[in-house]
Amino acid sequence: MSNKRRAKKRKSLSHTQREVRHHKTRRRSQEDKKQIPPRVITGRHLWLFRIIALTVFPILLLLLVELSLRIVGYGFSPQAIIKCQVDGRDAYCDNLKFGWRFFPRNIARDFESFIFPAEKPDDTYRIFILGASAAQGTPEPAFSFGRILEKMLCDKYPAVNFEIINTAMTAINSHVVLQIAKDCASYNPDLFIVYLGNNEVTGPYGAGTVYTLPVANLSVIRTGIALKAARLGQLLHNLAGSVGTQKNTPKEWLGLEMFLDNQVRADTPPLEAVYRNFQRNLKDIRRIVLKSGSKTIFCTVGSNLKDSPPFASLHRPDLTPVEMKKWDDIYRQGAEHELKGDYADAVECYLEAVKIDDRYADLQFRLARCYWAAAEYEKARTRYILARELDTLRFRADSRINNIIRDVATGRVAEGIYLTDTAKYLEQNSPNATPGRELFYEHVHLNFKGNYFLAKALFEQVEKILPPNLTRYQQAEKRQILTEDDCAERLAYTGWDRYQIADKVLNGFIKNPPFTNQLYQQQRLTQMEQNIEDLKMYLAPEALENVALKYLLAIQKSPSDWRLRWNYGKLLAEGLKDYKGASEQLRLVRQWLPHSYIVYTALGAIARGMGDIDQVVAQYREAIRIKPTCIEAHYFLAWAYEKQGRFDESVEHYSKTLRLHPTNVSAYNNLVEILFSQGKVDQGIEICRKALILVPGSAILHCNLGVMLDKQGNRTEAIKELNIALKIDPNSPKIRKVLETVLKKGN
Repeated sequence: MSNKRRAKKRKSLSHTQREVRHHKTRRRSQEDKKQIPPRVITGRHLWLFRIIALTVFPILLLLLVELSLRIVGYGFSPQAIIKCQVDGRDAYCDNLKFGWRFFPRNIARDFESFIFPAEKPDDTYRIFILGASAAQGTPEPAFSFGRILEKMLCDKYPAVNFEIINTAMTAINSHVVLQIAKDCASYNPDLFIVYLGNNEVTGPYGAGTVYTLPVANLSVIRTGIALKAARLGQLLHNLAGSVGTQKNTPKEWLGLEMFLDNQVRADTPPLEAVYRNFQRNLKDIRRIVLKSGSKTIFCTVGSNLKDSPPFASLHRPDLTPVEMKKWDDIYRQGAEHELKGDYADAVECYLEAVKIDDRYADLQFRLARCYWAAAEYEKARTRYILARELDTLRFRADSRINNIIRDVATGRVAEGIYLTDTAKYLEQNSPNATPGRELFYEHVHLNFKGNYFLAKALFEQVEKILPPNLTRYQQAEKRQILTEDDCAERLAYTGWDRYQIADKVLNGFIKNPPFTNQLYQQQRLTQMEQNIEDLKMYLAPEALENVALKYLLAIQKSPSDWRLRWNYGKLLAEGLKDYKGASEQLRLVRQWLPHSYIVYTALGAIARGMGDIDQVVAQYREAIRIKPTCIEAHYFLAWAYEKQGRFDESVEHYSKTLRLHPTNVSAYNNLVEILFSQGKVDQGIEICRKALILVPGSAILHCNLGVMLDKQGNRTEAIKELNIALKIDPNSPKIRKVLETVLKKGN
């Protein structure tokens, strides 16, 4: 049938016929549908739905929570480097809160302040230093090897703008440094210098750590670090802390003393895990750097062998009581011979003790000292190294750590990976290849000479890999490398600075545990105290004026060096009492480091010296705004509020000081005196009792408790507390007078 005839037939159908046909068609369609069996959900589809329900939906929910937390401003940036502005120009600086990812907030460590422009100039060679306190330059970062290296490079190649950005931080290890390296790789680096390895056992997640739980599994460690980078992870961590799950972490920073109970034997499974993780982290740092297009110098790590005895020793675990007694008798005999100077007899005894138990670190160190005294230097060196390896408070990089560094860096020059064996270089510049106090302040921190040698070793390597487009036409071959004295002059390393550092090392380190547990401690104290006495000549007014001139000469050569101006300001304020001049220097530093709280604490200290209480309040409040956990700022803000009669605010900040620093006797004392003046005797007594649990040897707190107990009418206990105070400090006229007054009242 033709198309025309079909169309004609359709037209000829009536409306009713068309309706009937439509209903029939519809009915057949519905009947056909009824005949189709219902679709069955297979097991595969059910499992797919379950997987989606168990994975995708929770992930979406977590992402939603994370986004919400970011929107409301919860948490902190996990990056090591953050954006900032200087004089209206974009720049990048250190993130003060980076350490919160790895430490309890109240003891989190900081970077040494740094800042660099967002736009890298064409003539700039950017170097990042990675490491811990030894790389940072502890005890005085102004004289670190990085600073010395910068002066060497700038002098040899004056047309190049060398940016040396020191991202090292106290107490960290390779788990933390890996994260820093990832961040630094994004900022157009030319070179990384890695000086790392002392804290692998005691740093975060290490076998002997106190900051976190010790964890051996690297995947678990990295998952935990990644979680704390997220706001949700930070929230969960804070909630865990609020319910007391972190009660074993330190409440305040006590340095190496915090680790006294965390001894780790050599050749134990936990230590093997530390070595494995260190190697993996170094390889990943190497991979990240290669991907960034930068070159890297890995350095072996030096330590004080000759003049830093072991911090702790443990006998081999299977030693029997009989063997222990025999060993102890022989060891004691050897020590007596050594004390008399009978070194041959002492060696004989010590070697007999070694046959019974050769794992005791102090024994090996004593043996080394005797060999050294007998001029048997190679034998002495071997024993000194063994004493370090067996030290159960493992604050020094051992031979395994340095061998791992060598393995990771050796044979990769074609990739831009270099090894500078600085440990060996320091040995070559030490008497009988055995580093000691000639190069180190204590166990691992280099003195100026040590930092100079390390910088010199690095300079020789850096010079070989500088790009020709930066170094050509500079006639560098005509300029000699700066000498140690030249570097001291450029950095204003003066007699004043030597005194400040010596005092800090003695009173901040050596007089505290675990240094107090080391062998020959009294000899070291005598030597250091005599050194400080000799350096006091630089505190005379005429000497200080000469020091000030040296600083001015150094500043003329490097006017934008904020560290020079910082130390010069410190000299003016503390040495010459020129508060106005000091303030001018620090205000310049503030222009360069607007993100740094340390400038405001320093300006606050100057305001205290000038008696300007309003400025004290202003500067310390700004410091707290930048760093809410700054103990110094809370304490002196409380002090200033007390001077202004703003007692409620003073109590608030003294209380915050004590939460951050629970053994701060001055804060307890001032707080209790305010409460006493307000008639809150019961509250003052309660605070005193809590304080004396933490600092039982405080005479002033016992005295204050006695005064308040007397006020409360508890005379018997008051007299008891005052007698304890007088026993602790028998030469205190104040305590004696208070006790006499209380006794007279009774009569």
